[in-house]
Amino acid sequence: MKKAGILILMVLFACVLVFSQVWTGQGRQIGFVYDEEGNPLEGVKVKLFLVKRQSGFELTTDANGKWVAIGVKGGTWHIDFEKPGYMTKKIIWVILDFRQVNSPIKVELKKVEGLVVSDKMEEEFKKGGMLYEEGKYEGAIEIFNTIIEEFPNAYIVNLNIGNSFFQMENYDEAEKFYRMVIEEEPENHDALMGIGNCYTNRDDSEKALEWYNKIEFKKIDDPTVLFNVGTIFYNNSRYEDALKYYKKAVEIKEDFLDGIYQLGLVYLTMGKNTEALKEFENYLNHDPDSERASQVRGFIEYLKK
Repeated sequence: MKKAGILILMVLFACVLVFSQVWTGQGRQIGFVYDEEGNPLEGVKVKLFLVKRQSGFELTTDANGKWVAIGVKGGTWHIDFEKPGYMTKKIIWVILDFRQVNSPIKVELKKVEGLVVSDKMEEEFKKGGMLYEEGKYEGAIEIFNTIIEEFPNAYIVNLNIGNSFFQMENYDEAEKFYRMVIEEEPENHDALMGIGNCYTNRDDSEKALEWYNKIEFKKIDDPTVLFNVGTIFYNNSRYEDALKYYKKAVEIKEDFLDGIYQLGLVYLTMGKNTEALKEFENYLNHDPDSERASQVRGFIEYLKK
């Protein structure tokens, strides 16, 4: 089981980082940012960070909520979306090189309700966020706790504390703080997801599914989370459910190799050989040379017989 991914929510600005330009290449990626009603959001800060090069840059969305990154290297990118008054969203995305067409990235930001932001609170969030990014989770927890003590209405900060404990693999404490968010906001997507992730990493797939099922399927837009939930269903022989999650993961991220591979396996297990063959051939279009590609060729040879 892959370790469950998690979205890090910051209510305010995170610190701005400046990187050397070793991220340049020939790739092109476009994206759109919307509010919860589907309206485009202008002025969203989009931070792109190329993991392999430890480098990145920033963009801002236009009146149509659109941003365009031109001349970037192919690879795994961490992308953050920030706008005052909205909860920050973080995703992981693979941008392909100039020979490929990258699917548009579409994200939705949730408005923060009932929280008046002061300069002091913003400054504390920056400090906590910086410590979190540096892996100094205990220090981040201390600062986030201070914010809640001084600003009791900022219950959403418990999500940050939960995320910090999660990164420390203290899942009991992480769950406790996620539940504090749910007490105030029972349908908070990220808190529900966080608890599900805690159970996933405790190897309790039954309880993990119980929490994942509390989230509207259409609201899950992280391919890694979709993959992990699908894998729990697959391991419990719930193949139709697994298929649903794997398919959406690949729809969001067309070159998601693990998702394409698992789609092929599910179809093969269900005896849907035509569909399995199609997925395995699709896999080779993206990854023709790896060790797993050799295994996929074996599946294709078997299916064609």
